[in-house]
Amino acid sequence: MTLPTLFIAHGSPTLAVEDNEYTAFLRELGTRMPLPKGIAVFSAHFDEPVQTVSMDEHHSTMHDFYGFPSEMYELEYPAQGDPALSRRICEIFKEANLPVKPLKDRGLDHGVWVILRHMFPEANIPVVALSVDSQRSSEEQYHIGRMLAPLREEGILLIGSGGVVHNLRKLSQQDEPEGWAVEFDEWVAERLEQWNLRELFAYERKAPYAEDAVPSYASEHFAPLFYAMGAADADRKAERKFQTYQYGSLSLNCWQFGTT
Repeated sequence: MTLPTLFIAHGSPTLAVEDNEYTAFLRELGTRMPLPKGIAVFSAHFDEPVQTVSMDEHHSTMHDFYGFPSEMYELEYPAQGDPALSRRICEIFKEANLPVKPLKDRGLDHGVWVILRHMFPEANIPVVALSVDSQRSSEEQYHIGRMLAPLREEGILLIGSGGVVHNLRKLSQQDEPEGWAVEFDEWVAERLEQWNLRELFAYERKAPYAEDAVPSYASEHFAPLFYAMGAADADRKAERKFQTYQYGSLSLNCWQFGTT
């Protein structure tokens, strides 16, 4: 069983308790997919200069956000880890000459558990958290994702969790999405569907409104797209499964790469 890879926007932390079209989609996505043996997530909220891999047998739930309703800090996602899978991932990185750092006792950040809480609410699938490096080039991020491609044939679901358009300084209360956000999203969508790596790797120069959609202070949210995409390099198929917006410009979308 070869699984696809996914890029999933995790939006605001309140997504964890929302009941809307997007959370309904995530719940359906979890039931529609073949049940994975394990899940490995590249999270925007795990930004490290050295590739880091969680090694825990049991994960705590990180409440790595501030100023939200008290109920948010009571939520738990009691997922198990998979040290054997973690070690395998470390070995794959080492064989590719990528420095790797095993890490215990960090817990799962909200970029991981918020989406998994909807997709796999029983928390019955082991999870490994993987860092991203927002300072690397998009091409490097893609190639790191490609290193893990063999895991797809072993029933491991690889996910990149972030946001294509994620600029908290430009959020608003309007119902209709901002034109600049839609234009950037559509530019990215067209090139993903074409698997146009040359232009995607140069999105900062070529894409319209790139500085608004992917500000330098939040580039870690765009990075997981390339990690997830790279893991499906052998197939080079991309399909947008969902698209909507919150707060005028916060893009909530899901891309599936590889088998469809």
